[in-house]
Parts: sequence; structure tokens; C-alpha cells
Amino acid sequence: MRILILGAGVIGLSSAYYLSRAGHDVTVADRHPEVASETSSGNGGQLSYSYVAPLADPGVVSKLPRWLTCSDSPVRFRPKLSAAQWRWCFQFLSACTREQSGLTTRKLLSLSFLSRTLLHELIASEPSLDFDFTRSGKLVLHRDADAMRSAVRQLEFQRMLGCEQQALSADACVELEPTLAHLRPSLAGGIHTPSEDTADCRRFCQSLEALLRARGVRFLMNTSIDCLRPESSGHVEAWSGGAPLASDHVVVASGAAATGLLKAVGIRVPVYPLKGYSLTFDLQPGADAPRISVTDFTRKVVYARLGKRLRVAGIADLDGYSLEPDPKRVAVLRAEAVAIYPDIVRYSPCSEWIGLRPATPRGTPIIGPTRYRNLWLNVGHGALGFTLAAGSAALLAQWLAGSDGRELRSTFALMS
Repeated sequence: MRILILGAGVIGLSSAYYLSRAGHDVTVADRHPEVASETSSGNGGQLSYSYVAPLADPGVVSKLPRWLTCSDSPVRFRPKLSAAQWRWCFQFLSACTREQSGLTTRKLLSLSFLSRTLLHELIASEPSLDFDFTRSGKLVLHRDADAMRSAVRQLEFQRMLGCEQQALSADACVELEPTLAHLRPSLAGGIHTPSEDTADCRRFCQSLEALLRARGVRFLMNTSIDCLRPESSGHVEAWSGGAPLASDHVVVASGAAATGLLKAVGIRVPVYPLKGYSLTFDLQPGADAPRISVTDFTRKVVYARLGKRLRVAGIADLDGYSLEPDPKRVAVLRAEAVAIYPDIVRYSPCSEWIGLRPATPRGTPIIGPTRYRNLWLNVGHGALGFTLAAGSAALLAQWLAGSDGRELRSTFALMS
């Protein structure tokens, strides 16, 4: 079958890999001249298979007043005259229950564990892939004793679901990652997950593109999709430049842009962008950089070493679709980095990135068929796109092939 994938980020390219491996004739279309030009370009670099607890959690509600009123908060809301934004917010708040959070965590863990297995298999079978992959492990730091106790409860819940995590004292955190020694007085403890990885998502996409081109996958770059048009046959066509693009099936994997495309064919998906930022520092010789990936839970900032670079990422602004950077938010992220790795921030060249993480209110992506016979979705992965990409793509390929897949389907709802 001829399959057209809309979107050349990590979700679209992973979908192309598994669909082409299944024997399909695959084409990838994207409006940019290069792959991974948007959300996949500068994400946090953490592959967090075990640490997937959703943002929509009961503990979030009490934090919202401070988050939404302080200029340096990790989360910020700027109201828009947008029904989609307000609808997303109300759905998010309704998902902030212990029951829903537990259900979402179960679903995400099922998909993330599948993704981990598949990505490790992919690395072993495709030696040409080069993307600063490291089995680094992950340390989540807690500064507040109540937050640490809550994290231990979450750990015990996730342990029953197959996660291998440890609760560490402040001293043990510093012993594990000595670059955090100066933070010792402010730490209540941490959660260590040895099985987590780090990698450069953009480099992964570039390596995967080269592999796919060599295997016959076509790329239509600099190709904007004008619209999706329904046909009387129950199919849809993707139009670009005033003409339809040839395909038997269309896969929408275009992140935050998916909502506009799908609206034209009467499909409403609960996906809204969370604007995020990252800083990437070129490490100087002898730089005291972390070997393990680090997350500051309170400030919602992640630190991931990618070869000779340090990626610092964070901030979630519910601020519409604009990609215009806010210098104040960049300054907030830089100030957080200075507080933990001052010498790296002060003396290393730095590049900035801003992107839109396409999130669903509950935190689970939307994968699978639609009411149109040939239209498929792989969207809404939020901050876990790189983590969930392989599993999401394999699940989509299995669905599209019409194979059984009941075990996987039972773990995942189509619509978040």
C-alpha cells in the first residue's frame, strides 16, 4: 500500500520506519526543508520509560495558583479567545484525579516499555544510527519533604507495574552524581531509575532519514499540506499546491498542527501545544557536567548530557501556537541552569530552542484509525514524543496491517 505520512519529526519518521519495514510504499511530507525542524529539534534528550507520570495529577491543582501568577513558574497560562484552549484546560482539570492519573500512568508505562524494547532492538539492528545514545539512568531530585514522600508512593505504585526505581537520600543522590554536591543542603532526596536513556532526538531523526532514503522511502520536503479533503468513498486525500498527493492511506503525525488539518474533515482531537524551551551548551574540556540525566522536580527542568553537549530543557506555557520566544522565559531557564551548573552556563557557548509540545489533557497520545477508512492518527505525545515514538509507530503499523494486536490495543485508548 502507498502510505503518506504527514510530519517529519520523530513520530512521523518512526512511523515511516515500521511501515516501510512492513513492506509498504511510504512517503513522508513536511513543510520544512529538513527533518526534525520543530518539536523534535531541541527537546529534553531524556528517554523516560519509567518516569511517565502525567502532568494531570491531583497534586497539580494546589500548585496552579502559584504557577499561573508567578513570572518564574515552570508552568504559565495566557488566556486566549480560543474555545480549543479553554476546552483543553477544563479537560485537563477534570483529569487531575488519583483514579485518572493512575490509569494514565498504566497506559503510558505499557507503551513506554514497548518503546524501550523496540528502540534497543532498532539500535542493535541498525548500526548506522548515530545519535549520542547513552544508557545513562535518571535521577529526579526533590527539594521538598512532602514531594519526596509523594514520589515514594508513586514509586511503590509503579514498582507493581514493572518499574525498577530506588528512593535515595540526599547524600546518596550526591554520591551517585557528584556534580550535585553543592545542592546537598537543599535536597530532600531523589528517585533513581537506572534503566532510563539519553539521546539527541534531532540526530536520531537525521540518521533515520538517511536510513529510510536508502531503503526507498520518499521525502517531500518543503511541502505544506493545504488541507485534508473527504471523498464520497469514505476516504480522505491530502492536498498540497492545489493537487492531491497520491496515497492509499494517510497518517497524520504533524504534532500541534494536526488539529487544524483534522478540523477540516470534522475530527476534533484534544491536542493543544505546551510551549517549551531548551538551552544546549557546548561543553568545554574538563567541564564538570553530569553523567546521569537529572530532573529538578520542583522547577520542572531536565539536564541531559548529549556527547559533548549539555541540554537543559523545561517550561510549559499554555500560550497558543506562536513560536515567538519570550526573553523572560529564556532567562528563567538560564537562571535555573546557573543555579546547578554555573560554570557551564557562564563559560560554554549556548544555543536556544523553542518548540510546541502537542499535549492531550490526560497525557496519553492518540494513535490509530479514524472514521475515515484511510486516515490514521499518531499525535498528542506531549513531552514524551521521543520516549514513546518507537512503540507508537509499531502499534500504528500493526493496526494498519489489520493484524490482531488485541493485547496492545487493550492497553491503550484511541482517543485520549
